[in-house]
Amino acid sequence: MGNQPNVLLICTDHWPGKLLGVAGHPCIQTPTLDQLARDGVRYNRAYSEVPVCIAARRTLMTGCSARTHGDRQFDEWGPMPVLPTMGQTFRDAGYQATAVGKLHVYPTRNRIGFDEVILGEEGRAHFGVVDDFELFLGDRGYAGRQFHHGMGNNEYLSRPWHLPEDCHVTNWATDQMARTITRRDPTRPAFWYLSYCHPHPPMVPLQCYLDIYQSMRVDMPTMGAWADDPAQVPYGARLSRSKGELFTDYQIRSARQAFYALCTHIDHQLRIVIGTLREQGILDDTIILFTADHGDMLGKHGMWAKRVLYEESAQVPMILSAPPRVGRNLVDDRLVGWQDVMPTLLSLTGIDIPSSVEGRCMVSGERRSHLYGECGIDATATRMLHDGRFKLIYYSAGNRSQLFDLEEDPEELTDLWESEKHYEVGARLQKLLIAELYGSDETWVRDGALQGLPESEFQPMINRGLSAQRGTHWPPPPRQTL
Repeated sequence: MGNQPNVLLICTDHWPGKLLGVAGHPCIQTPTLDQLARDGVRYNRAYSEVPVCIAARRTLMTGCSARTHGDRQFDEWGPMPVLPTMGQTFRDAGYQATAVGKLHVYPTRNRIGFDEVILGEEGRAHFGVVDDFELFLGDRGYAGRQFHHGMGNNEYLSRPWHLPEDCHVTNWATDQMARTITRRDPTRPAFWYLSYCHPHPPMVPLQCYLDIYQSMRVDMPTMGAWADDPAQVPYGARLSRSKGELFTDYQIRSARQAFYALCTHIDHQLRIVIGTLREQGILDDTIILFTADHGDMLGKHGMWAKRVLYEESAQVPMILSAPPRVGRNLVDDRLVGWQDVMPTLLSLTGIDIPSSVEGRCMVSGERRSHLYGECGIDATATRMLHDGRFKLIYYSAGNRSQLFDLEEDPEELTDLWESEKHYEVGARLQKLLIAELYGSDETWVRDGALQGLPESEFQPMINRGLSAQRGTHWPPPPRQTL
């Protein structure tokens, strides 16, 4: 295999960067990830530039911004752009490349450059595809019963998993990756992409993990002073609040307990993957990177899920363990994004980075002065400009700006936009933000200043489909069309 190491890239869905024991969280149990961080470097200012699943994964797999890869909202039916992908680039360099779990591309069976994809796609039957996890359940005698727990894929009700433990999608993905590692060609290096579906809802952890958090006092979300009055919250943020405005304290606590349980389940399953690398004698020859496509507000400021650019939604875990290529027990405070994962892993393996890649290697001496983030278009649009300490969040509807000092106020409890003391900081970040705008966003600017769009009137969402609730999947539901 020469000097080229293997690479294991682990992705989760909806995991906030603060949800790590090593990051100081008061109750989350993540012993495996904490040890991985001690054995490598943790980036505590890592962000998903487009904090929503499909767009974020395009960023990860191309190393490009949304401006280049073409999705900043959630283009479920949009094909991958014609750009070199991470899987294809590793393959072209002689690596065997396998993805296990959630890929979230269209068409669903597009391998985007991987030799093989063992797919667990959260039951997206409307694309006319039965994924490999559902095939597995059918082989086990549970055809179509993946969602018989009744919990929704975009809601926060919870209950324990309803099938045997080894039929949970987290266990299945772990088993498939361990098997892939043992079946590798030992004469060639490998690039493995392990993509877990959770802790994204449905909130259906194993009972044993739920028990851990039911026996402790789980922390409850905090509320910024600027968010006390729902009527004064920016329109885009109000949409995020609408998911949980009727939640009781019991429901909020139950959702957080179930979410944490799903995280700890993944953490423990990673021990099997790492143990497989060790027993195969290749752990020291394998670079490991752990991250998430975005976080989840989990009730912070009254908000739920993603698509906003507050810390719980946009900041993600980023842990890199690559001895002796990087140091040990380090915390790196540079601003990094998902576009930086591809060039980092390619650099560490000595592979040429495609000219289309816009991200930066996270282990080089080069640091960016600011990071731009975006999600949504038109009235639902929100944008971010982060300089490492101060963060500007902008909403087009109503031309609303917010400013937070993350050094003094990491919980984003105090909006400094109206503070005279911080006028120059806000003006500087707003100028940088304007320089990043493109496409329809440019209509928000007149005479060099942000004017935005008229204020939008908030209307409660009609939700007859229960946020894309799944039903029985046997026989498979009919394919939908555009």
